[in-house]
Amino acid sequence: MAELRGQIDRVTYTDEESGFTIARVRIANEHTLVTCVGPMINPLPGEILDMRGEWTSHPRYGRQFKVESCRTTVPVTVQGIQKYLGSGLIKGIGPVMSKRIVEKFGRETLDVIENDIERLMEIPGIGEHRLDIIKKAWREQKAIRSVMIFLQGHGVSSTYAARIFKYYGNDSIKIVSENPYWLAMDIPGIGFLTADRIARRMGFDHESANRAEAGVLFALNGLADQGHTYYPEKNLIEEARVILEVEEPVLKKAVDSLNTRGRIVMEEAGRPDGRAVYLPPLYLAEVRTAERLKALIGTPRNKWDFDVDTALARARQSLSIDPAPRQVDAMRSSASSKVMIITGGPGTGKTTIIRAILAMHATGRYEILLGAPTGRAAKRLEESTGREAKTIHRLLEFSGRKGGFRRNRLRPLECDLLIIDEASMIDIMLMHHLLEALPQQSTLILVGDVNQLPSIGPGSVLKDSIRSGEIPVVELTEIFRQASESAIIMNAHRINRGEFPDIDTSRNGLSDFYFIEQDDPDKALELLLHLVCERIPSRFGFDPLDDVQVITPMNRGTLGVANLNNELQKALNTREDGITRGGRTFRINDKVIQIVNNYDKEVFNGDIGKIASADEEKQEVRVRFDDQTSVVYDFSELDELASAYAITVHKSQGSEYSAVVIPVTTQHYMMLQRDLLYTAVTRGKKLVVLIGTKKALAIAVKNDRTQRRYTLLQERLRQ
Repeated sequence: MAELRGQIDRVTYTDEESGFTIARVRIANEHTLVTCVGPMINPLPGEILDMRGEWTSHPRYGRQFKVESCRTTVPVTVQGIQKYLGSGLIKGIGPVMSKRIVEKFGRETLDVIENDIERLMEIPGIGEHRLDIIKKAWREQKAIRSVMIFLQGHGVSSTYAARIFKYYGNDSIKIVSENPYWLAMDIPGIGFLTADRIARRMGFDHESANRAEAGVLFALNGLADQGHTYYPEKNLIEEARVILEVEEPVLKKAVDSLNTRGRIVMEEAGRPDGRAVYLPPLYLAEVRTAERLKALIGTPRNKWDFDVDTALARARQSLSIDPAPRQVDAMRSSASSKVMIITGGPGTGKTTIIRAILAMHATGRYEILLGAPTGRAAKRLEESTGREAKTIHRLLEFSGRKGGFRRNRLRPLECDLLIIDEASMIDIMLMHHLLEALPQQSTLILVGDVNQLPSIGPGSVLKDSIRSGEIPVVELTEIFRQASESAIIMNAHRINRGEFPDIDTSRNGLSDFYFIEQDDPDKALELLLHLVCERIPSRFGFDPLDDVQVITPMNRGTLGVANLNNELQKALNTREDGITRGGRTFRINDKVIQIVNNYDKEVFNGDIGKIASADEEKQEVRVRFDDQTSVVYDFSELDELASAYAITVHKSQGSEYSAVVIPVTTQHYMMLQRDLLYTAVTRGKKLVVLIGTKKALAIAVKNDRTQRRYTLLQERLRQ
């Protein structure tokens, strides 16, 4: 095993998950930089590396030093210190400020920062505010580094170490040492398997109670992520057994212990697969949603002071429409029902009905609120009705995770009528909070397409409510004349009926729905890039960034989200200003998507925006979202963002785009489902292009087997 000492000149690549790094290192007596590859702890330019490993020869890149282990020390040369401080290590110090500091203090710079940091105010541009930022950042990086070194010894990457420190602070090492399984429950991105690997290295017993209980909770949380509000006890134990590789009695004991301590809720479901096992928040949400809906239905409301027939005539006249019989039913029901559901596919007049109901109630005496689950859906509702519409979170005046919803049972919404569009996207938690804030005298109208994918979050609120039979439902089925001229809408309905879409554009001339056959994934990728970047913009006038959205069923593969985003970013955004963190590059004007709910920032899973600026010195990225909300992300929060040149079908819910391009190939076999294809196609307003094979398209159309979601809302509404 050879030993090598050198100073990092630049980091070419680092994988934040594994810690694998490729760095160019300056070695004494070497005339050129040496390439060093292997695991390194948060490598920074300017640091001194003491490495153990071996010299190898790469067939393409030549001579390299393969690192087996290494430790870092702070730099001692002026150039090294400047590079070190300017690398983004300390918030408040960028390349320019780093140069000024080192010019002032030379080789004593790090000693000054460590022992006499107030002297930094001698540097032009550093006042009290910036000094406070630098102080805090210096303390944190020292603490993070000690946590990183501790965790690296147990196989944890530097990225996870930063998240752990952010959550636990100075207690990180203590908490992880006592029970590493907390990581799986507390830290986003750290799953049970990672926590289990740490625990094993620390000597925790394979059949310990801590391990079994953490494994059960991990399994139950994972099932909630798949959409289940509960899971049958027998099935849950089997899921946990596969993960933990321990016998059933150990897991049964863990389940009982968790139940006794209130970490889970168990309820007799009267089914052969055993009791229903809930996470407590989901149990409360499901029970309260059913109770509030039933209470809402059973509470007399304030009478509308208008004649229904007169109001119908007023709506017809103001909107210049001749409503179909089902639309008239919906309009009448809105005046007689406390809770009602309007459902239907594209082109069946759901938006027209909302406008008509608003016109019926347009006497000025009623307080009417409009809402939708996402910013895009709310904006679309506002544009189509001419009235203010808000996201449900904004309706409920959400003030961050700690502040919660300011609108609740004690401070309810002030409305006589609440209309919620895109209701298929509402999960059980959001529905619970919405109903808690809705006065029992109010009328609630839910509008949505029940055939679209269910909510990303747990539950199947719209479908369960319809199937319960306890809530009046008006299903719109007639496709109106203008809509019937759209191949997108007609083919969406064909897909929903299980019929192969009409892909013959020769009969209708220029169409809005195209299918391009290509069975080779690599050639399909080339074709997709050509369509998005050149053909669609030149032929239809759509902006490739703002108007065209690629939607794909899968995350992996040639035509999966990850690869498509890499290729589309290279083709559509050649700017060089931005930042690189690990293996990810964020450029100014990049199209990005929020991939987790961030309640404090009020941005949610599926929100799409563009990177407006990146500040290395402040270590901040600013993103402007579609609703013009401007949100600042610390560099440590960038794992909440992903490229959005291509997105999954699930992420596209609630949004519409001028043009969508959808790869449909047998490479995506596992995800070829009717509801996925239907949802993707209905995202396109003016143009839909499918690229793939007729075989894959036929598989998707015929496959109407949707994954069952374990929920009991339907049964609770019937009780």
